[in-house]
Amino acid sequence: STLPEKKMIFKGLTVNKEDMNSLMLTPLIHYPLPGGSALITFEEAKVAQRIIEMREHTVELSCGELEELDQCRVRVQAVPMDILLPSALEIRLTRSSRSILLSDLPSLDISKEALLDKLELFFSKTKNGGSEVESREFLEDSDQVVLTFTEDGVAEPLVERGRIQVPIGKGKYNVKISPCMSGDISNLQLQPSRCPRTVLLLGIPDVLSEEAMRDTLEIHFQKASRGGGEVDALAYVPAGRTGVAVFVEDRG
Repeated sequence: STLPEKKMIFKGLTVNKEDMNSLMLTPLIHYPLPGGSALITFEEAKVAQRIIEMREHTVELSCGELEELDQCRVRVQAVPMDILLPSALEIRLTRSSRSILLSDLPSLDISKEALLDKLELFFSKTKNGGSEVESREFLEDSDQVVLTFTEDGVAEPLVERGRIQVPIGKGKYNVKISPCMSGDISNLQLQPSRCPRTVLLLGIPDVLSEEAMRDTLEIHFQKASRGGGEVDALAYVPAGRTGVAVFVEDRG
């Protein structure tokens, strides 16, 4: 009853009650890409596997930007894309003795900073059950606020109340008060996982412009005669630069 209320639409699967304590993780992996590399994702996993098995690929370049004929072909290496994914995770939750979580906040035509000022002013008064406020902040990607008091013992009575009428402007709004929980990862186990549709290309020389090289690679690896197939996405990092690839769960 003390958890923040939030409207949600359930699109998942039901499980047996014995599995209710399991935690579902949605991976968001950041992987550094070296210069002279490309990351190519095919529509079909069998195409990626075929490209990896061939290992070395000779890519014909457009000679419009090159003068010497023997520079019109380059060799690149195709390797599998292996990343580390969490296989087990333990989180130790701690309940703050000086912080509260405010939710069900009104949507008003005022800035977030102005709303924080009004909340701080209200909860800093002892007649409202509060005390001097040390800090206040909006939680990222949410409409919830964390207020932290300078003294212990103030948060618990407010949490027990559950809700409180807060005057803001000309209106009064029923704001929900919840305990503020913080979590620390106490145990994390990782296991390697291979991206089935993605291939990492290495050893790409800096002989074409970035756009031209990207187009050349895509054209080459789309052709079935060269072991390729339909390309879903391609990212190229020129030599001398670095990039970061972001991997999310494949829901296809």
